[in-house]
Amino acid sequence: MRIEMVTIDCRDPRALGEWWARQVGGRVVEGFEGDEYLIVAAEHGPRLGFQRVGEPTPGKNRVHLDLTAPDRELEVERLLAEGALEVARHEESGFAWVVLSDPEGNQFCVSQAH
Repeated sequence: MRIEMVTIDCRDPRALGEWWARQVGGRVVEGFEGDEYLIVAAEHGPRLGFQRVGEPTPGKNRVHLDLTAPDRELEVERLLAEGALEVARHEESGFAWVVLSDPEGNQFCVSQAH
């Protein structure tokens, strides 16, 4: 078994899918049922699916993406300029990461690539 895709519930699959495509250097490859479901292919990693739901998920999402970048702070600044919001910063045992949320409030983490 292998991970093929991670699917994210959202109110606007087209807008959120295009936002994530820009962030991960990917592209929208398929849309289904009038953009009720959209698939984004990234250069590296699994595909991302965006599925329309009627109500936002209350509270913190149960599954989130952990991303790495060569320069974490530069990447966080770029994501903030693209519309992400900073939620928190953490460090444990010398490992640091920043928790952000996308334009629909889905949280994700960015750490420094090793």
